[in-house]
Amino acid sequence: MYDFARKDGFYADCFAVEMDADVSFAEYIAAFYSTRIFKLERLILRVMAAARSTDQEAIKLGRGETSQFAVWRSAMREENQLLMETKGRTKSWFMIEDLSRDGSPKTRLLFGSIVAPINATGPGKPKMGLLFSALLGFHRLYSKALLNATRARLLVSADSKTSDQP
Repeated sequence: MYDFARKDGFYADCFAVEMDADVSFAEYIAAFYSTRIFKLERLILRVMAAARSTDQEAIKLGRGETSQFAVWRSAMREENQLLMETKGRTKSWFMIEDLSRDGSPKTRLLFGSIVAPINATGPGKPKMGLLFSALLGFHRLYSKALLNATRARLLVSADSKTSDQP
């Protein structure tokens, strides 16, 4: 885990896991937004923010066929990176790195968050707020759980691909 220093009042973190499999960026994004744990968040967003989302939309986002998913929209996209943002103060960052060597597949999945302070552009010292401080520990645990669930989902998918080959 990388926990970046707060700069100008912003919070940023990055979590990483590695797996012995070849994974495409599209597969990573689709798997992340389709894990059981994230489906709970999708349900909450559907009820609280009327933001519907489906596994098919997650697949389209992964492929770059859409720039919207639930309450997020794509703020930046590259071949192996995606920055999603909400209308609020948060952004989610995804990246994938191919670490394969000598024919052995290996992939690193990275996931991070950026949270802007409440008064990022106003006068005075930027503040994150009491709610942010209260939920920071949960956020870190949840981020790690999401990334580990994504890894597990991708490993099952990779295993089924290799067992399907003659």
